Amino acid sequence: METTEMMQKRGISGTGLKWIALVTMVLDHIHYFFGFTGAVPEWFSMVGRVSAPLFLFCLVEGFTHTHDRRRYFLRIWCISAGMGLLQFLMMYGGIGVRPDGFIPMNAVFMNFVILIIVWQGIDWLKSKRILPGLLAVVLPLAWPFLFAFLYSMADATPMAWLLDSVLAALAYTALPVWFFIADGGVFFILIGIALYLLHGRRGLQAAVYVVLTMVFYFVLPCIQLSAVPGFRFSQMFTVAYEWFGVLSVVPMLLYNGTRGRGMKKLFYIFYPAHVYVFYALSWGLYLLLN
Repeated sequence: METTEMMQKRGISGTGLKWIALVTMVLDHIHYFFGFTGAVPEWFSMVGRVSAPLFLFCLVEGFTHTHDRRRYFLRIWCISAGMGLLQFLMMYGGIGVRPDGFIPMNAVFMNFVILIIVWQGIDWLKSKRILPGLLAVVLPLAWPFLFAFLYSMADATPMAWLLDSVLAALAYTALPVWFFIADGGVFFILIGIALYLLHGRRGLQAAVYVVLTMVFYFVLPCIQLSAVPGFRFSQMFTVAYEWFGVLSVVPMLLYNGTRGRGMKKLFYIFYPAHVYVFYALSWGLYLLLN
């Protein structure tokens, strides 16, 4: 009979999951950045739906096993804040916007910043550190509502333009607001919280992931779209296909619990690098075609 150790080596390592996520993400972003050419098939983006959930699953594993949570968080926060600043400058300053008005809205790291704070709060609550735990869990989730209140208050002042700009800059950089995130958002964050709470119970974790994904990205959109004239159920498979991410449960279940070769620097560098390389190339191609 095989030993437990031998059996554990079967399946996919953490690095393997990241490679699957990376490759599918690249396919998705090829469609995202170059779809305007009409030459990139829609299935690139369909396959890409499994990417973000896999990165989220790997984040749960990484945060659980890291020996330095502060450094882990700071690395992700820096990437999020840097990309958020560029997005803010494009949206509010018109800097670096492609001639057709397109700007990259890739902000998955903003979700990760919020989630890591909430996860740490959950652990503090488990260890009876009630006040810091409650603050860490509640504040990142409540901050968007406080932001909306402060933003409305700022509009009533003579310096509205300045205060609004400062608040918006904070919302995209240092203090991410989840309802500003086009690449993720509240449903993605709720799924991330569920995955963390169920860490170590793979079967239940996978089942809850499937249920939440189908509810958030299939059932609710289907209900909303059904009120739109001309909507056909088949469009849930051709247009509103965010729920295809449910298929990422397969590699999640095949994860063997090992880290693999790591190569963490590659994945941290590759995400922002490929986004802006693709963006620059798409800009050049747009000018060439127009």
